[in-house]
Amino acid sequence: MRGVFVTGTGTEVGKTVVAAVLAYGFAAAGERVAVFKPAVTGLDECAGGGDEPDHELLRRAAGSTQPDDEISPYRYGPPASPHLAAELAGERIDPARLLAAARAGAERADVLLCEGVGGLLVPLTLGYLVRDLARELELPLVIAASPGLGTINHTLLTIEAARAVGLEVALVVMTPWSAEPGAVDRSNREAIERLGEVRVETLPQLDVGAPDSWPELRLQTFD
Repeated sequence: MRGVFVTGTGTEVGKTVVAAVLAYGFAAAGERVAVFKPAVTGLDECAGGGDEPDHELLRRAAGSTQPDDEISPYRYGPPASPHLAAELAGERIDPARLLAAARAGAERADVLLCEGVGGLLVPLTLGYLVRDLARELELPLVIAASPGLGTINHTLLTIEAARAVGLEVALVVMTPWSAEPGAVDRSNREAIERLGEVRVETLPQLDVGAPDSWPELRLQTFD
């Protein structure tokens, strides 16, 4: 399977934006892109605030025509961990269903762009983590991280958690990156690159409605 798995150091760190930028870049380069997110939570907040749900943004960025159930087999209203959101809905997330949906998308595409839920150790069930899904899909990781204080610890822990089970960390992306980054942000980037032995790129604040304005993120894995 050819593709990439986007995870984050936690929630609200720009994971979906990074995934969308990658999906758009692959599509712009002439690749047929399938997108996948195992579960979407917080749809009630999206409806209330008029925000575009994650799976819809990914589909738009990739120029995909995949149905909702293939992109994200489990979708819930409450903003909660997937295992809890499923429990509140009277369901249990089935790992086999997740793998089948991801592989079905990949079979009809050149590249599979997966986005996790929360961080790498978030439970999809209490016996199956996002990291377990990434391992089964055998895709390199891109880690979305915030630039500010605390990100060194969060990012290095995520890198260690990935490498501990044999996952390749292809890239860290710090976002939103200021046009005039301060000393802390610049130092954080340098520290993560050196201590994590990983390439670190940045993304500015984006207008998600204008993909033509998005900068390119390159993955050496695909060069």
